[in-house]
Formats: sequence, structure tokens, C-alpha cells
Amino acid sequence: MKVLTLLRYALLAPLAFAAFVSTPAFAQTEIIIRQAPPPQRVEVVPVERPGYAWDRGHWRWEGQGYAWVPGHWQPVMRNARWEPGHWEAHGPNWYWREGHWVR
Repeated sequence: MKVLTLLRYALLAPLAFAAFVSTPAFAQTEIIIRQAPPPQRVEVVPVERPGYAWDRGHWRWEGQGYAWVPGHWQPVMRNARWEPGHWEAHGPNWYWREGHWVR
């Protein structure tokens, strides 16, 4: 009986640890609206800055309508590329996908 209990804990401990490790440290708010964003604005990309990636400007939903958010620099993450945030259409709804680093 004691051996079975020890074996059970030995098998459950790594699973519990994996559950804590794989849980994301942040929660992204999902924005879903029915009004399409305006056309993308033309932005002049500044001269490259070492150690930074340019995050282009985008339209942000403000509850009553869209507001333009100008582009800005993101500190570079090693061995990753920046995937800019963007709006995706799925049927009549528009979803905002936050920018993130892709490894």
C-alpha cells in the first residue's frame, strides 16, 4: 500500500509541475467587434535602431470607434522575429491579434 502511494506521488508530481510551467504568465484580452477597421495608414519607418524592431502603427478599438496608435520600437528578443498585431475577419466579426515574438 505504501509503495503504491509513493508511486502515485512520483507520477503526479511531474504532471503538476508541468501544469504550472505551461501556464501563460499573462492573459490577453480578446477584442471582437463587427465594424471593420479603417484602411491601414501609410507610416514612414524610421532608420533602423540596433537592438530594436519596428512595431508598425495600427487601429485600436476604443469602445465607440477606432483610434490610430502610431508605430514604436520594440526591444529585440534574441532568436525571435516580431509578428505585428493585426485585425482578422471571421465572418461578420473582427478579431484583434496582439503583436508578439515568434521563435
